[in-house]
Amino acid sequence: MKSHLLRISIWVFLAPMVQITSRAEAHCPADTPGLHPRLVAGALLVVPVKINGKGPFDFMVDTGSQLNVINPALATMFQVKSQGTVGLVTTSMVLHAPVVILDSLQTGLLTVDKPLAAVQDLGPIQAADPRIRGVLGENFLAHFDFLIDYPHRLLCLDDAKLMRRKLRGDPIPLLASKDSETDLPLTHRLVVTVNLSATGRRPVLLQVDSGSDGQILFAGNKELEEPLLKLAKLQGLEVGEARRAFVVLPSQDMRLGSRVLRKIRFVMPANGAQSPPEEGADGILSTILFRRVYVSHSDHFIIFDPK
Repeated sequence: MKSHLLRISIWVFLAPMVQITSRAEAHCPADTPGLHPRLVAGALLVVPVKINGKGPFDFMVDTGSQLNVINPALATMFQVKSQGTVGLVTTSMVLHAPVVILDSLQTGLLTVDKPLAAVQDLGPIQAADPRIRGVLGENFLAHFDFLIDYPHRLLCLDDAKLMRRKLRGDPIPLLASKDSETDLPLTHRLVVTVNLSATGRRPVLLQVDSGSDGQILFAGNKELEEPLLKLAKLQGLEVGEARRAFVVLPSQDMRLGSRVLRKIRFVMPANGAQSPPEEGADGILSTILFRRVYVSHSDHFIIFDPK
């Protein structure tokens, strides 16, 4: 089983700044339930979550994580028992963590019963905000269609397909997951097809990720690496150690459906290090690149910047 969890080094890159408008004016389409997340490090969405009816605790919303995550202190507090272990794939390593079953997770008015959660130290995330105690992953989010609205700092969760009637835009199909079979009930990952100017017609598969603040291509794919690394720049000594772990690739024009986004910056792990194997994804597409992102889990598509 594969699960994106800790984007340890991605957060150090400068995320696009989003102009926040008045939250008093903001509401979700079709009057669906909405939350006003805190925005951490210019990109990460943090919402209050109740565990087994208790809390709330601060959780980061991460569409790139197939599993919910709680830190060891919460696991001890709720006396949860391990149901086994699972491998958690990051951009640079594979971690192993116990898996537990919670009675429920609730954010806002919406609850998911008996969700799985991995127990994992969240040190890298807590470096950005020590109040974060967990990650709200796709095995919670996949129960709903949802809208992330950065300018209004809104997260809208829809369990009745009401928002779709109010939103217009170019639907981008989600690709079917190629993850290997597992005895755990996991959701499909949010993977879309794009084209980059340096790679020609070769389609590039990117996982849509609200838990990172920049675009990344995984190392190890020679077909993608060779045309890009020729013009790449290694982060120099003037930046921190985490940033030097990545090579800055030349800016790319990126075709996404009928739309072309200009001069998009990607990074790739440096020093020839290969990322862990990623079936069905060549890299990461951060949601912070867009003002709004609508995900229809019910009909398996995404609209970027819906109107």
